[in-house]
Amino acid sequence: MSLVFYYAPMSSASPTHWVLEELGVPYEKVKIDLQSGEQKQPAFLKINPNGKVPVLVHDGTVIFESVAIAIHLGETFGVERGLFPAPGMSRAEAIKWLVWCNVSLGEAVSRLFHNTSDRIPAELRNAKAGEVAKTDIERNLRILEEALAGKSYLLGDSFSIVDAHVSAWTTYLGFFGFDLQPYPAISAWAARCSARPAAAKIQAG
Repeated sequence: MSLVFYYAPMSSASPTHWVLEELGVPYEKVKIDLQSGEQKQPAFLKINPNGKVPVLVHDGTVIFESVAIAIHLGETFGVERGLFPAPGMSRAEAIKWLVWCNVSLGEAVSRLFHNTSDRIPAELRNAKAGEVAKTDIERNLRILEEALAGKSYLLGDSFSIVDAHVSAWTTYLGFFGFDLQPYPAISAWAARCSARPAAAKIQAG
């Protein structure tokens, strides 16, 4: 078996990185320098024509989009390790939260980044759009807060790779100045997730 993971530290590849570490499967890491534009070079575009990380190449098959990678890894390695549900209603619940994270929360985070970050040219930013994105993130956080009420983890009492994936996104919100303290269930859950050894490994890059 061959797993090659293309990533950049502290990027949208972090959820995938965390999932791989939780699963404990052997894989090769290839760091992509986003600042130099390596992701837009022909060599990388042959792997992922989208010019983005993360990318996972599993036995020669290229998989991009972090949520697709998480589902694939969960189905392939996670069930036997107790980190992803077997097919059924619990599996549907897992996929629901993974996709929600990228399509709803992640999309709003992307809009916030593109309209407020100093890494985006000023003429391409829109302050009003940034405020709308911030409001949308807060609405999504309220949804997550309600989902975690009375539970230790998103799928119940046990940690899963769903928690790793979604928690990586909520951690990322800290870079935008979001305070999770108004969301006690999220804060407690995020603390449980970040205390795991795999979480520390991805911080090291």
